[in-house]
Amino acid sequence: MKKVSILGSTGSIGTQSLEVCEKHGFKVVAVSAHSSVDMLEEQARKFKPKYVGIYNKNKYSEMKSRLADTDIKVLCGMDGLCEIASLDENDIVLNSVVGMVGLLPTLVAINAGKDIALANKETLVAGGELVMSLAKKNGVRIYPVDSEHSAIFQCLQGNKREQLNKIILTASGGPFYGYSYEQLKNVTKADALHHPNWNMGNKITIDSATLMNKGLEFIEAKWLFDLKPEQIEIVVHRQSVIHSAVEYKDFAVIAQLGVPDMKIPIQYALLYPERLECPTKPLSLTDYGTLTFAKPDYDTFKCLNSAIKAISLGGAYPCLVNSANEEAVKAFLNDEIQFIQIGEIVSSVLDKFKFTTISGYDDVMKSDREAREYVRNIIS
Repeated sequence: MKKVSILGSTGSIGTQSLEVCEKHGFKVVAVSAHSSVDMLEEQARKFKPKYVGIYNKNKYSEMKSRLADTDIKVLCGMDGLCEIASLDENDIVLNSVVGMVGLLPTLVAINAGKDIALANKETLVAGGELVMSLAKKNGVRIYPVDSEHSAIFQCLQGNKREQLNKIILTASGGPFYGYSYEQLKNVTKADALHHPNWNMGNKITIDSATLMNKGLEFIEAKWLFDLKPEQIEIVVHRQSVIHSAVEYKDFAVIAQLGVPDMKIPIQYALLYPERLECPTKPLSLTDYGTLTFAKPDYDTFKCLNSAIKAISLGGAYPCLVNSANEEAVKAFLNDEIQFIQIGEIVSSVLDKFKFTTISGYDDVMKSDREAREYVRNIIS
């Protein structure tokens, strides 16, 4: 029985991960959420973990009171997340929290020698070199949960890495595919939160609309698969059936296909290398009939361009654009800025900040704070 702890268990990835755990009889050691006490209590009573974490310290007393009739230990804040990430009982830690808060628990889990199923983008975007070098040093495996990175990971199985030519990262194009820059000036929050293929949380849905999500995945792919930026090609594939592909030296292209359901990559990360029945539906290519492919519009979707430039420049730039984006998206969801301003703010970071190196966790957090302060000053 595999023992799993889930950071961010009440979000979209977290709830689907629990479905997979239930399907295959995994032991859920711990669950955590930011502040969703109702759902967290429901999960705790159903899965009976030894630990429950609530990140929002203001909710700690309520969470503890709700579970007072159980033997479950309630933890809180960043300390709680890190304790869960490093539990001796863990066979694997699934990190699906949203934002920069996910970086430190990942580092703690690696130092504890725990394998990680990674769904937190910011871990590798902001601290990629730091995370991957530490994982290598500690002999820890990082299994990608993103559908695109899972697809690449699957396509690489059984082949020699030195024979890899490039990877093809597919993108749905989001709800505004084909829009001009002028048209983007008039989109609403409701428009941006309506993704054509995936049901996700608000932040990642907005990132998909700006194509920042694909930019972050570009950066993640560079670190996960030890690639040069020029070895990563982005292709818009509206149907989200081909989740990504790899091209080898002989120009053979191998792709991974499936219905757009995150339970498939979640299960592969948790069960690797086993393949068992998944709680989703099978793919019927004839139901789709036609699959389409196109180049992204880098000029219109400034976030995508900025993320690629950031990883090409290196240093703290990926962290800076990521943190600036988080603050800009938060402002957009709070009706403080327009949709079009997200990309403008993110792209301005590359000109505002000088090159600095990332040598450790403190360097990452310093860049994070500076980028957020910069964005807040613009908005105010």
